[in-house]
Amino acid sequence: MRALHTAATGMMAQELNVQVISNNIANMRTTGYKRQRAEFQDLLYEHVRRVGTQTSEQGNILPSGIELGSGVKTVGTPRLMTQGTPITTGKEHDIAIRGEGFFPITMPDGRTAYTRDGSFAVDATGRLVTAQGYLIEPAITVPQNSTGFTVNAQGQVMVTPAGTTTPTQIGQIQIAMFMNKSGLQGIGDNLYLETPSSGTPQLGTPGTLSFGNLMQNALEQANVEAVSEISDLIAAQRAYEMNAKVVTAADQMLQSTSGMMR
Repeated sequence: MRALHTAATGMMAQELNVQVISNNIANMRTTGYKRQRAEFQDLLYEHVRRVGTQTSEQGNILPSGIELGSGVKTVGTPRLMTQGTPITTGKEHDIAIRGEGFFPITMPDGRTAYTRDGSFAVDATGRLVTAQGYLIEPAITVPQNSTGFTVNAQGQVMVTPAGTTTPTQIGQIQIAMFMNKSGLQGIGDNLYLETPSSGTPQLGTPGTLSFGNLMQNALEQANVEAVSEISDLIAAQRAYEMNAKVVTAADQMLQSTSGMMR
């Protein structure tokens, strides 16, 4: 019976929907996390009577036809790249982006990844790195025994070298923008990779043109809203239950039909 297959596609779609929602909820406290949303489309139709078909020699046309759908499919789980709320941490190496942009990061294999997670630290050689030890791009090295590490809104990194009282610029943080930032590929560790869908990155100085600016001593929270996720979860659960009910009803109809043949 067609209804069994159709309802099964609905159950599988809602199961995937719950998986996406559960990942959003799990990452509510993940720095810079961008929530995902499951998107669906209906499957192919069987046209038993095609709408617009001529029904007589006088030119009569069917005002409506008979179309039997075959269910639903998942077409994507795009990320919603809206701004998360910056929170003050008090840690001098924490940097949040306010507005558009990603921090370029050099991966161990030489590739460039991108992140909104600005929870940086200084390694044993003074280089500014991510929580995984990956270098920020372009590389910034803090001189030994220097003090007063500051980053302004335009990304200029200043320190006061040992033995002096005058701040000195030691680097410039750049950020990258994409034409289609939802087209980036997530690889975990709060990192994204460029894809043909995202387009090539446009590097620039924070605070110029359409680039966002920087906020030191702060981190960007995830853009997950608990109330919205819970309401979506309830809706997905009810949709799953209704599709399961269709499976039960179709099974009972088949049972009645097979009982008549005994």
